[in-house]
Amino acid sequence: MILNEQIKAIAERLIALREVLDLSLEDVSAKTGISPEQIAKFESGESDIPMSYICDVAQAYNIQPSAIISGEEPKMQSYFLTRKGKGVSMERSKAYKYLALAAGFKNAIIEPFEVTIQPFENISLNSHTGQEFNFLLEGRAKIQVGEKQMIMEEGDSIYFDSTRPHGLIALDNKPARFLAIICK
Repeated sequence: MILNEQIKAIAERLIALREVLDLSLEDVSAKTGISPEQIAKFESGESDIPMSYICDVAQAYNIQPSAIISGEEPKMQSYFLTRKGKGVSMERSKAYKYLALAAGFKNAIIEPFEVTIQPFENISLNSHTGQEFNFLLEGRAKIQVGEKQMIMEEGDSIYFDSTRPHGLIALDNKPARFLAIICK
């Protein structure tokens, strides 16, 4: 599925979720802290939908983020094996590609993702509830948490309060790949 189709499919699932729960844009805004106008942009499918928003909606309505991304409700309760390079894929933009690594595990208390970021100029910051752990698997990256910027090398990791604005960019004009674990 190409990027715009995937974003539109996620947008349709967000609308369907809101309608099934009989919620207005204002209701979702109150739960997520995102303005009704921005939520409407996300639901139009014409705007990038940040993973942080997907996680916030999922937490607010007690569903798995992977259900919003893939449209399938997780079913496994004792284990869920994800083979190398598989996982539920989501490309938020040309710069970020996510692979959800526990998409089929029901009631997961953490959300692990393999994230590949392409080189680009500016760090795009986002925030979401909970805490986050990032482990750089490949490449070099600059991470910003709050006002602090740090360079990460392969094998470096960082744990942080994800309510603080944060983001990464790949360095050296090469992609970087990292493991992100989001704790709700």
